Amino acid sequence: MGSQPVDDAASRRQFLTMGSAGLIAAGAERGVRGAQVEQEGAAPGGKEYPRYRPGAGGPVGSATDRGKLVAGLRKAGLPPVPIEMPDVPKLPWIFRDGAKEFHLIAMPVKREFLPHLMMDVWGFNGTMPGPLIEVNEGDRVRVIVENRLPEPTSIHWHSLEIPVSQDGVPGLVQDLIPPGEAFVYEFDLHQHGTFFYHAHVAMQEAMGMVGLFIIHPKMAYEPVCDRDIALVTQEFQIMPNTTIPDSQGMDFNFLTFNGRCAPLTTPLVIKLGERVRLRLVNFSTADHHPIHLHGHTWWVTGTEGGRIPEPGWIPGNNVLVGVAQARDVEFIANNPGDWIMHCHMFHHTMNHMISMAGPMGRLDPDDPRARVPGYPQNMEGGMSMGMTMGMEMDVPEDDTRRLAGRESRGMRRDWSHVKGLTTVVRVLPPELYDKVMNGSDPLDPGSSIFGPIPTRRKMS
Repeated sequence: MGSQPVDDAASRRQFLTMGSAGLIAAGAERGVRGAQVEQEGAAPGGKEYPRYRPGAGGPVGSATDRGKLVAGLRKAGLPPVPIEMPDVPKLPWIFRDGAKEFHLIAMPVKREFLPHLMMDVWGFNGTMPGPLIEVNEGDRVRVIVENRLPEPTSIHWHSLEIPVSQDGVPGLVQDLIPPGEAFVYEFDLHQHGTFFYHAHVAMQEAMGMVGLFIIHPKMAYEPVCDRDIALVTQEFQIMPNTTIPDSQGMDFNFLTFNGRCAPLTTPLVIKLGERVRLRLVNFSTADHHPIHLHGHTWWVTGTEGGRIPEPGWIPGNNVLVGVAQARDVEFIANNPGDWIMHCHMFHHTMNHMISMAGPMGRLDPDDPRARVPGYPQNMEGGMSMGMTMGMEMDVPEDDTRRLAGRESRGMRRDWSHVKGLTTVVRVLPPELYDKVMNGSDPLDPGSSIFGPIPTRRKMS
């Protein structure tokens, strides 16, 4: 089996060792719990930049303005870091006859959106979304697509500039691939950036048939990034008492990052001070998603058309990712803690998106709160899921941690209240990072909540 297209394991270990040594542990404890990290980091050719605490950096337009051109902790000149795609595997390849050869299987898939909630979707190689294809600019790629669906299909390589015969549009450029047969796509890659592949049969797309296709540049982008993480959004209408998406429905009630609804989206664990690239792809059927990250300012550095020239980068912490679009963002993770990242369309941050407002939602008509028009509207605790899907009101903590894995260690007990199109970006000082990712000792809940704890007051 072929090796991964970038960094070998030895280089990766060297980077982790170097990164740990280059960071200084957090400072004095303040308040009731937590620590305020107050270290400074310098950016080459620029003013001091607060790499280990929040700060604006240099003047607007300077290299260190909001961390714009502040490099990561890796040495310059190394190959790009491998892509991380939580909850989705990478597609292996072999080198044969001058090409990297992949075997992609279109097939029905069972996917656990939430604990014990298995959905019947369509995908590739046993997963939905399909496995990540990770290659390099200049590669020749051969993808053998085998069809194990009950109907014909074809595959389109979204935004790739390839010969029209390989574009995958049925009828226009090729015949559909019948069930039980295969089709070989082969092309050279001259682009680099965030792309994806998907079935080019509309209702099959709505069943989940997409996967990311990431092409690394020949030389790593500058400024150097330490982490490169990919997320794809999808949405489904799955009605009560069924597990099959309604591919013609327009009222979407399950929204996923990498095939999972929060709180089963695996948290993104970042080491404090690292430069992070997030690749966001929207493969929702009809909805655009304003993706918002708390606690940090990022720069939009790429689209489905590739890298944006640096003068065109835009700062923010909310980026609108339209249907079939990709947006790359980069930031210095300089604010420690557990930060939510979510779609800012309100009903996209619920599971099953049902608001039980009015008399149907009032468990006790004599409750004085029932006199307030619109009560209740609180979706925490999975009310909508419990009332419409026959599930428990709360997502059991043990089930959440079963799928979130080690990446959730040390988070508050109530963190599983996050829902829908949501994930968590955990920015951790080196010592805590190592305990979460490599340690086995128990961690106190809330270990990653830094700074003073707000006090609660009862108003008269």
